[in-house]
Amino acid sequence: MIKIYNIYLFVLISQFSFAQLPPVFGEKYNDKTVTSDMVKTYISPQKIIWKSDESGEFIQNENSILNKGNGQVSVNDKDLLKLISTETHKPAILLDYGKEIHGGVKISMGIRHNKAPLKLRLRFGESVGEAMSDIGDDKNATNDHSLRDFIIEVPWLGSIEVGETGFRFLRIDVVETGENVPIKSIDAAFVYRDIPYLGSFESSDKRLNDIWLTGAYTVHLNMQNFLWDGIKRDRLVWVGDMHPEVMTINTVFGKHDIVTKSLDLARNQHPLPQWMNGISSYSMWWILIHKNWYNYHGDLAYLKEQEVYMVDLLDLLSTYIDENNTEILNGVRFLDWPTSEDPKAVHAGLQAMMVMTFEAGSEMMQALGKKLLEKKYKKIAKNLSKHTPKDNTTKQAAALLSLANLANPKKVNAQILTKDGVQRMSTFYGYYILEAMAKANDYNGALNVIRDYWGGMLDLGATTFWEDFDVLDTKNSGRIDTLPQENIFDIHGDFGAYCYVGYRHSLCHGWASGPTSWLSQYVLGINVLDGGNTVKLEPHLGDLEFAKGSFPTKFGVLKVSHTMVDGAIKTEIEIPKGLKVI
Repeated sequence: MIKIYNIYLFVLISQFSFAQLPPVFGEKYNDKTVTSDMVKTYISPQKIIWKSDESGEFIQNENSILNKGNGQVSVNDKDLLKLISTETHKPAILLDYGKEIHGGVKISMGIRHNKAPLKLRLRFGESVGEAMSDIGDDKNATNDHSLRDFIIEVPWLGSIEVGETGFRFLRIDVVETGENVPIKSIDAAFVYRDIPYLGSFESSDKRLNDIWLTGAYTVHLNMQNFLWDGIKRDRLVWVGDMHPEVMTINTVFGKHDIVTKSLDLARNQHPLPQWMNGISSYSMWWILIHKNWYNYHGDLAYLKEQEVYMVDLLDLLSTYIDENNTEILNGVRFLDWPTSEDPKAVHAGLQAMMVMTFEAGSEMMQALGKKLLEKKYKKIAKNLSKHTPKDNTTKQAAALLSLANLANPKKVNAQILTKDGVQRMSTFYGYYILEAMAKANDYNGALNVIRDYWGGMLDLGATTFWEDFDVLDTKNSGRIDTLPQENIFDIHGDFGAYCYVGYRHSLCHGWASGPTSWLSQYVLGINVLDGGNTVKLEPHLGDLEFAKGSFPTKFGVLKVSHTMVDGAIKTEIEIPKGLKVI
């Protein structure tokens, strides 16, 4: 039995000043503000990974571009990078900006005798291998969704800024012969939302701390004009994919209008009877996101705006149930890609989602004061629960069955979720697998899954979490921040399936951020209730010696600190005025 004692209450009157800053770097320029909190930061390369010439004949003084400058060219700049091309050699260089970012590049050229513009080929990459690839090669490099391989012209004694994609690496090639070009700077133009990290997580395990922050940063990058799924590819509002992202936003940034803006876009783009994104489960995720959003923020006025569409959607969903209380949803029947070819898994997952969706609908009708609809949807959920799908063996669908109370959580955890470690996981549904493990009280097991699965991406050089990750692919594979080698697999280019084959695979996908909200909810123990008015504190440290952090609430930032002392948890908390803590 865990005892919680020595609780110190501090009523906070003013705003917190301790908020963790976003993990960005460089100088901010507000010259291209998209919305009130969008800024641009110019970042110098952190290092040079590769160059086509080691003799010093064609590439000279290359380390000059690693120095932070002011971005302003002048007639007397000295010691600039020189790129010298001939008939036999066109110089190229590969740069590493140190961290995955969203944006483009600003290239500035100094003075030279030839005033003609300089043609350069740019290749952005989320991995070294992608930046070194050609469009359409056998590893599926593409320009889908955002251009990442193209030719530009840099003006004489001037600058040009181009590109809008997700990348960490940039290869630059001189296109034409007979060039002798002084380059002053090649700075990444990083576009992001300048918002504070109100949530934080720190524990005795640095690996978990890094994973929490990486998940937060992954979603942060995808908070662009709308809440995207990926910054290189899938720069779209995919409603199902939003659910883990919204939970991360709740945990790290608190209430932000990018969520409601994106939910409303999806609603308006898909008038009924269309399914959102053409996928029936994604329409259900829209409802489940609204439930979580209301639970965390208690915005009744916004919930009322959804009432007509929400009721019509729930009523539409109710027509896809047969006489045996079995879902018979049409449209694209989809959970995630790894389960997409397994009809039994898809049915099991959709049945579970139908139960959770109608339960959520009932709860929201209660909040709206619609008692008849509350009872109606509760009854539908209860009837759906009478059908238990059979023969599912996938972790994804099993997790949903557990969360919907259609299967015994401990049995599911022992027989399916923990089988073969973190094999057959998915970055999207990994969040629900962790949720199901918590429901089975297997907190240590879930922590190990986080360390092994999401930590496995960090081991390969990830600075953001990926669209997909199969731990079996890591055997004899190189890191994403090193040049491909013979007899070593390219973890980015040599693997992948469905829409993410090879370099088309996104290495910054918001749906992979699940551990961030999970660690705050289950390790820090922060459970939000009553429309955000109450927090129930129920920490589970597992094998950790301590865990502490902060969490944004509607009243301000809550701070908690847990330490294991003689087998019990000592907890200290700081509570903003107005928040009730149980």
